[in-house]
Amino acid sequence: MIDALMANILWMVFIVVGGVLISWSVHFVPVGGAPAAMAQATGIGTGTVQLAAGAGLTGLVSAGFMMNVTKDLPLILASGAVGAMIMISVTMIVGTWVYVYGVGCVPSSAKVKVDPITKYRQDLYVSQGTEGHGLPTVSFVSGVIGGCLGGIGGALIYYSLIEVGVTAGLAASASSSVTGNELVGIAAMFAIGIFFVNAVIPSYNIGGTIEGFHDPKWKKWPKAVMSSFVATILCAIVAVIAISQLGGI
Repeated sequence: MIDALMANILWMVFIVVGGVLISWSVHFVPVGGAPAAMAQATGIGTGTVQLAAGAGLTGLVSAGFMMNVTKDLPLILASGAVGAMIMISVTMIVGTWVYVYGVGCVPSSAKVKVDPITKYRQDLYVSQGTEGHGLPTVSFVSGVIGGCLGGIGGALIYYSLIEVGVTAGLAASASSSVTGNELVGIAAMFAIGIFFVNAVIPSYNIGGTIEGFHDPKWKKWPKAVMSSFVATILCAIVAVIAISQLGGI
């Protein structure tokens, strides 16, 4: 009984760490929203939650695939990170193609005069009346970092909840009406729900668009991380208790 309690506490700690990583990762992803869709701001032309969820859920799928191969946690986290990084990288590359060859604008930021990565001038290419356009190099690098952190966080939550479900399934009595596979499915749904919670909270903190770690809004991340820390604690308690109790039904 004590061993099971300590194990569940460990899984809850992992879930909270994963939630914090997801919240932090959202601030790295270059989000332009509707202005970016019209080439009037840098970033990808869609919302914060959609991008974070897209990258993170891809990481969850990658982590889930790796869990079918091995139970080695570092490999599972690496798989989640790589999956999310590939997804967000492809999205940014295709977006850049549209901006450059479709719209005909040079990727440039209005937040910084010189790109911190390439050291190229930015202000010379920013169209008047816009906040920049396209996805400059610094925004691309920032997005890849965000995908990595989000993938690791999502994979950590998924792994922890799956382990809770597996443990509860093994501990269930023979007369239990909930099978181990059903518990794993429930754990996966909780993982997705926790990910969305930690994707929405930073979106309110950002309040619209963000270019990446060079954007002044990036410095606001501690507020979102603390909020996600508290929210994920509550989510972790509910998820772990619910899954554990279902195993005994």
